[in-house]
Amino acid sequence: MSGWKDVTIGFPRTAVVMHDLCMVWLAWTGLHQFRYAILALPPALPLWSTETAIVLFAQGLVLWRVGLYRGIWRFASVPDLLNILKASVVGLFSIVIGLVLYNRLGQVPRTVLVLYPIVLTALLGMPRLLYRAWKDYRQSGSDKAVLRVLILGAGQAGEALVRDLRRAGAYQPVGFLDDAAKLRGSHLQGVPILGRIEEVERIAPETAARLLVIAIPSLDAASMRRIVAACERTGIPFRTVPRLDDLLEGRSLPGELKEVAIEDLLGRQPVTPDWKAIRGWLGGRSVLVTGAGGSIGSELSRQCARHGARQIALLEMDELALTTTAAELRRDFPQIVCVPVLGDCGDPAVIRHALASSSPEAVFHAAAYKQVPLLETQLREAIRNNVLATETVARESHNAGVGTFVLISTDKAVDPANVLGASKRLAEMVCQAMADPRATRSVTVRFGNVLDSAGSVVPLFREQIRCGGPVTVTDADVTRYFMTIPEACQLILQAAAIGSQHAVYTLDMGEPVSIRLLAEQMIHLAGKTPGRDVAIVYTGLRAGEKLHETLFHADERYRPTSHPKILQAEARVVSAEKIASATSRLRDAVGRYDLEQLALILRESVPEFTPTNAPRETPSATVVAFPARHARKI
Repeated sequence: MSGWKDVTIGFPRTAVVMHDLCMVWLAWTGLHQFRYAILALPPALPLWSTETAIVLFAQGLVLWRVGLYRGIWRFASVPDLLNILKASVVGLFSIVIGLVLYNRLGQVPRTVLVLYPIVLTALLGMPRLLYRAWKDYRQSGSDKAVLRVLILGAGQAGEALVRDLRRAGAYQPVGFLDDAAKLRGSHLQGVPILGRIEEVERIAPETAARLLVIAIPSLDAASMRRIVAACERTGIPFRTVPRLDDLLEGRSLPGELKEVAIEDLLGRQPVTPDWKAIRGWLGGRSVLVTGAGGSIGSELSRQCARHGARQIALLEMDELALTTTAAELRRDFPQIVCVPVLGDCGDPAVIRHALASSSPEAVFHAAAYKQVPLLETQLREAIRNNVLATETVARESHNAGVGTFVLISTDKAVDPANVLGASKRLAEMVCQAMADPRATRSVTVRFGNVLDSAGSVVPLFREQIRCGGPVTVTDADVTRYFMTIPEACQLILQAAAIGSQHAVYTLDMGEPVSIRLLAEQMIHLAGKTPGRDVAIVYTGLRAGEKLHETLFHADERYRPTSHPKILQAEARVVSAEKIASATSRLRDAVGRYDLEQLALILRESVPEFTPTNAPRETPSATVVAFPARHARKI
């Protein structure tokens, strides 16, 4: 039966079949007895006849065909009752056909035919539901039920959570909190609804709750922050149920409770991709991912495997990262052909070998250096890896006849104020200059900061909080656009699937996030209070950093695409000859380690590049919120 497991636990299957056939016999003969009992002289009815045998055979065959005996009584539910009702109705039609062929349905009262499906549904369904209720009661009353749980949200997720907690046996739901006034004082799955969510600080101690669970997966970020703040005031640990997209993508398991993540609090809804378009484009293809051991590259490889790629070549220069990513792919997606290639994608021989080994139909170029402050002092490596390696990969992909080349860029390339942004902008221009409508399709994808990627601010803050602080923020007013790693990779695949010959795509990322707010929320999620437990220190903008990033350039006209959250920019005109000359000069300067020449060529090639080597000064270590154990610095 739908929703049940493959074996019948608790009873042998033969016993279950016999039980159901007995119920069919009882329903049929009992209804006949009831119908004729109202007569003054009821006829004597046999307990067994050929007619009864036809009824048992016809109904039993239908019950078998609907899968009733692949189910588990332990997990019977209301949808299973509906399935039994359907089987009873279909069985009635089968019985009528059989009896018409046998005796033209002689002497079968119409009352019996009308009531039969209803009575049989009750006789088959009630023992199953009673057995499940008895098992749930035994588990909830066992010694294992030691952790008292107060559930915030009395909707479908909350109701399902109660059943999961009782089934686990280690939790005891003690009440619901919900803001819907009409629910006040009622019960859900036998658990009382005690009040509003804002009253959790008062109600939690009264119920002796030891765990709070937020069971409202559709919450927006502002509401989640409000509820998290209320939970924090209780001093009781809290968890949340996973969102539907986390379950579908395999990031969470059904019934699993997870900690509230920082992305739950940042104020923008995740973008839902068009999976049909992605699978239609990606299905059965061979792809190559450069930088496959990085945060984006490894997740992009997993997304490709999950959504239909036949073969994935992993190009990575870090041997440990390559080994880890390849092992994870082979473990989680054994049907995928995984081709690891160790080497630098800026080496033409390496990229030619990778292309020859995998014959990819699409190349995702994720390899890049991306640390803004570091690259300000490492100009040669920034240009060598971000610009010249991109040219190498794009050129060799074009020569190998690859169908689609995808460059993964950044919002810092829009109006570059640092070496990272300028080098990525020049990489975009290189790809644009090499685009050929008769050959490889070139796609550039820009997005903002990626939460929890290697070297990003979130792992830094997490480590600082773990060590007791202080948490270092460059400026009180600094903002950034954020997205999660899976969301960034889904955008890449979505943009690649859209199908334009050469295009620059960017995500409508909503409102930018205050880094100060991000730091405060992360401190709260760690169970601490900003200013009391962990200090926040403002250190001033570093070289190459801006207060605010921009997603769109004034000279790039944007138009919507088939996906409502992805915009396509009209690429600015570039001169292929000038770009070719610039990259040739850059290779020469890289070979001579001529930093002066490299800086000059970069500024000439990217005229909108305005370095911010002298950022607006802020006192070097102004402590705005500090615990007593930290010295105050001015």
